Amino acid sequence: MKHRGRHRRRRRGAALRAVLAGTALALTAAATVISASQATTAGDPGALKPLTSPSDTGALRLQENLVPARTLNRLAASMGRPVGVDAVLRTADHRMRAGAQCSSGDRDSLPLSPAVTRAYCWDRAEGADTAWRPASVTTSGDADDDGVWGTHRVILTGWTHSTTTGPAAERGLARVAFVDADDPARPVYRWVLLVVPVDGGRDYRGLSSRVSGMVWHQDKLLVTTRTGSADALYVYDLDRIQRTTVDGPAIGRVPGGWSADGHGYVMPAVGSYRLPAGHCTASGARPCPGTLSLDRTTAPESLVAGEWTAPGDDRRTRLWRYTFSDAPERGGLLATDAAGVAKPVEAYRTRAGGIRGVLAYRKAGVARSSWYVGQLSGSADRHGALWRQDTGGARTAHCGSDDSRHCWAQSTGSLSYWQETGEVWSLSDRMLFSVPLAALDRSLG
Repeated sequence: MKHRGRHRRRRRGAALRAVLAGTALALTAAATVISASQATTAGDPGALKPLTSPSDTGALRLQENLVPARTLNRLAASMGRPVGVDAVLRTADHRMRAGAQCSSGDRDSLPLSPAVTRAYCWDRAEGADTAWRPASVTTSGDADDDGVWGTHRVILTGWTHSTTTGPAAERGLARVAFVDADDPARPVYRWVLLVVPVDGGRDYRGLSSRVSGMVWHQDKLLVTTRTGSADALYVYDLDRIQRTTVDGPAIGRVPGGWSADGHGYVMPAVGSYRLPAGHCTASGARPCPGTLSLDRTTAPESLVAGEWTAPGDDRRTRLWRYTFSDAPERGGLLATDAAGVAKPVEAYRTRAGGIRGVLAYRKAGVARSSWYVGQLSGSADRHGALWRQDTGGARTAHCGSDDSRHCWAQSTGSLSYWQETGEVWSLSDRMLFSVPLAALDRSLG
């Protein structure tokens, strides 16, 4: 259901698929040859183990906390009428470069198998700034099943600033690149800073947390957060983007208006989901959702999550899902009980560690979902691995003359499936790319 009629469906699937087929990217041999340093074989994580006991699933429950409407309205009354995605895209001021225009170092970060069909690197200024790094992706293919938001095809990527380098005021901040992907040959984008209302909507602060996963569903954007907070997810409204009026380093209300560290737009949080027992823990007693994706093959659609663990961690990592609400007045929010608690509807453990991307998908006529998990290698200059798992076992791609399983992207990020086009989108720390799900499955055997 469209939020208050703002999003108009455009049934352009066949034409879009034709455009994408005609823009497949020819990459250099540097992205298809694996180095000897990547010869170490990733450990087979085996089959998924279902989690059903209350002690296992109870730790995954989330308490919903929505920001009062009066708080959001007070902020909007001070800042001006909120705008939507179209307004941000109309003012896009950065251009992405297609694969052949990117450096060999950028292209070396792409998967080795399967070959990507589209790949982009960022504006050169962004690529040179190592303090900001991307880790998550979602698209208008998540937002709605026709793949279009308003009149645009849109890709969102979440970035986090380093907590140890750069200006102190910027450390740990989170922002989103709104990418206008209408022209696959020339994507452009604009930054929006993520903020949290404070003082009853009289001010806002920057969201200071790692955005390692995010999902755009209907008019809401859910992002992961785990730095110094019991909040596991923050919720943003794509129809409540606010323009700033002062171009300065401060964040919030300043003399003369509103500032956001030089960003022209901010998006204030409209809610959060909190772990009832408090902060997530390194031991795993209270798990941190580290990566997210949307699964459209369930009814209702569901939010898929993977636990944040370090590469090489020998404890079993959890994968799980929540159902989205199907109530019209709760578009984009999770289904909750009378107490506002979202409960997991499916959960597993896997022996895969260092998971930074997770995707669940069930093919028509197949009884169970396949879970795709992208792993870090543990070394910034080595490729990761991507596994397809279910309760029967696991498979991964093999590449290079030494039959390595390190075939996925370097410094891999989250996964997002664009159902309308059949593409899986992901990113390294240097490039945004897509591969057809069918090609991914072929590479996994």
